[in-house]
Amino acid sequence: MIAKELLNPKSIVICGASSDVHKPGGKALWNLLHSPFKGQVYAVNPKETEVQGVKCYAKVDDLPQVDCAILCIAAKFCAQTVDVLAKEKGTKGFIIVSAGFSEENAEGAAIEKHIVDTINSVGGSLIGPNCTGFLNTNYSGCFDAPIPPLDPKGVDFITGSGATAVFIKEYGMSNGLKFNSVWAVGNSAQLGIEDVLEHLDETFDPEKSSRVIMLYMEKIGDPQRLLKHSRSLINKGCHIAAIKSGGSAAGSRAASSHTGALATNDAAVDALFRKAGIVRCQNRQELTTVCAVFMYPEIKGKRCAIITHAGGPAVMLTDVLSNGGMEVPSLKEHPASPALLEKLFAGSSVGNPIDFLATGTAEQLGYIIDAVENDYTDIDFSVVIFGSPGLFSNKEVYDLLDQKMKTCKKPIFPVLPSIINVKEEIDEFIAKGRINFPEECVLGNAICKVYNTPKPQPEHVEQPAIDVARIRKTVERCKDGYMEISDYNELLDAAGISRKKSVEVSKKEDALAFAKEVGCSKEVPLVMKVVGPLHKSDVGGVTLGVKDLDTVAKEFDRLIVIPETYAVEMYPMLDGTDVYIGAIRDPKFGHQIFFGLGGIFIEVLKDVQSALAPITAAEAKEMLTQLKGYKILQGVRGQEGVNLDLYAEQVARVSALVQAAPEIAEMDLNPLLGNPRYVTAVDARIRLEK
Repeated sequence: MIAKELLNPKSIVICGASSDVHKPGGKALWNLLHSPFKGQVYAVNPKETEVQGVKCYAKVDDLPQVDCAILCIAAKFCAQTVDVLAKEKGTKGFIIVSAGFSEENAEGAAIEKHIVDTINSVGGSLIGPNCTGFLNTNYSGCFDAPIPPLDPKGVDFITGSGATAVFIKEYGMSNGLKFNSVWAVGNSAQLGIEDVLEHLDETFDPEKSSRVIMLYMEKIGDPQRLLKHSRSLINKGCHIAAIKSGGSAAGSRAASSHTGALATNDAAVDALFRKAGIVRCQNRQELTTVCAVFMYPEIKGKRCAIITHAGGPAVMLTDVLSNGGMEVPSLKEHPASPALLEKLFAGSSVGNPIDFLATGTAEQLGYIIDAVENDYTDIDFSVVIFGSPGLFSNKEVYDLLDQKMKTCKKPIFPVLPSIINVKEEIDEFIAKGRINFPEECVLGNAICKVYNTPKPQPEHVEQPAIDVARIRKTVERCKDGYMEISDYNELLDAAGISRKKSVEVSKKEDALAFAKEVGCSKEVPLVMKVVGPLHKSDVGGVTLGVKDLDTVAKEFDRLIVIPETYAVEMYPMLDGTDVYIGAIRDPKFGHQIFFGLGGIFIEVLKDVQSALAPITAAEAKEMLTQLKGYKILQGVRGQEGVNLDLYAEQVARVSALVQAAPEIAEMDLNPLLGNPRYVTAVDARIRLEK
C-alpha cells in the first residue's frame, strides 16, 4: 500500500526551497503554496530564514515532525537527508525530484538503493528520484508547470517521463481535459507504474474513483502485474490508454527461428495490451484524444452521424471512420429525412454527412441533433463539426450544443476547429466542463481505437486437454537446444497437435523401405527433406512430389551430402494452404503465441497475429479475422479454404503445450497445411532452454 503521508499529508517540507521560482526548489514551493493544500508547510535552506513567506530551517535536524518531504537538493545530500527525515522526523512520504542517481552511474545507483532501503524500513513511499513530482486533489508536490485543473473525475496520469508529462498536460488542458492525479515516477526506484496501478485497483471506489487512466511508459518492469491490475480496473468500469515507446530498438534481436524474428518487444506489448483491454496509442495527441473520448458516454455501436456545416472536414472524417471499421450509413432514404430536410435551408443535405451549410443556425443544429437522438434509431453516436470563417460569433451554437449534450443519451462529440476565430466561445464551452476535439481526423482515429480495442481476456480460461505427464517426461529427458524429430513429435502428439507422419532416415535402404511401405506412387507422392540445415529451401534441401523408387534413391544421394545434413526426413505429401503457429518465451512477458500465413511468405508478408498465453480457440479464431490474408484462409478464386475451427484449435493446443512445458524457448510449426479436412503440421522446430 502507498503511505497515506504521501497521498494526503498533514505537513510538507521542501528541502532546497528557494525564493527563485525559476529553480526547482522555488517552483515546487510556489506550486505547493498555490495548491489546495491546507496543512503546515516547512522549508529547508541553510542560506535563508524565510522563503516565499514560509519560515526556513537551516537543516532538516531542526524540523518538527513532518509527514511528507519534497527533495530539490543535490543527489549527494539526499541519502543523509532521507535518513534524518525517516528515522527522526516520522516522514513517510517522499518525492525526490533531484537527478544523479541510477540513471547516471553506479555511485548514483548505490545512493538510490540506500534511500529506498531507508524508506522501506519505515513503511514509507517514494516518488522518483529524477522526476517532476506528484500532484493530486490534496496538494501539488511538483516543480513543473502547468498545473492542470484537478477534478476527482478527471484523468489519473502515470508517466515515466516528467518532460513528456508536461507536453501531454498542455495539449490535454488546451482542449478541456481535466486530471485527478499526475504521478511522474522518474527512476521508479520504489514506486513504478505497476505499483501505482495496483494502488488504484486496490483502493478503487465506484462512487469516488476516476474512471480514466492514462499511461506513458518507456519500460514495462512487470508485465504480469500490469496485466493483472489493468484487467481488474477495466472490469470495474475504468478505461486505460497507454503509450509504450522505445519498442523498435529494444525489440531487435538476432533470432534462430521465424518466431524469434517476429517476436519484437513491441509485438509483446501489443499482445499484452490486447489481453488487458488497454487502448494503445502512438503519440501525445492520440493519447489525450483517446482519454477525452473516454470522458464521454460509451459508444454502444459503430454507426455514426456526421453533422456539419463544412463539407471537407466531414468527408475526411468519413474516410477515417470507414477505414477504421466504423460506419457512416446513408440516411437519404430514411423515413425521417424528408421532414428534417424541410427544417433546413435549401441546398442542405441529410444523406450523412448531414450538411446544413455555412449559413446553418443553432436552431437548425438542434433539429438535426433531435432527429439523430429520436428518429434515426440505427445511429449510435454523432460528431458535430462547427467552426467559423470569422464573420460571426458561435456562442449560440455552442450553448445549444452544450445543452443537447446534457439531455441526449447518444454520445455527441464536438469538433470545434476555429481555435483562433472563435477562441473566446470555445474557451467558454470548455469552461462549462466540456472537451473540444479541434481536429476531426484525430478524433475519428481515437474513436476507432477505442471501439475496436477488445475487452480484457478472462484471467482463467479453459485450455484443451493434453497429456501433461507425457510432455513433462519428454522435456525432462531432453537436453537444451533444438529437439530431435522423434522428441518433438512426442510433444506434438501429447499435446494433440496434428502432424504429418514421417520417418527420419540416414541410409538409402531405409529410405527405399519406407517408400515401399507407404506405396510411393503418383497417387501417394512423397516429400523428402534434409534434417540439419536451418533454412531447408535455401540450400535446395526440399524435394516435393517424389513418385517412384528411382527418384527416392537419387534424391536421397543428393540430399544427404548437403552441408550440415545428417539425415533425410520422408513423409507422404499433403496439400492445402500454408499457415503457421509459433511460440517464444520472454523472461518478463511469458510465452507469446504467433499465428498467420506460413511457408516462405512468413518472412516476406509477416501477416501474423500474436497473443500472450493462455489463448483460447475462440480468441484465436476472432484474431484470425484481423489478418490481411484472411480471405485466403476463407478460400478465394476456386482455392479451398482452411478449416478455421481446426486451425484455432491447434493454436490453443500450442498455448497449452508451452504452459505445460515452460522450458520451450522457441517453437515453429511452419508450415501447417490447412484445408477443409485437416490442419496438419509438416515441419517443426522446438528449442528447449531449461
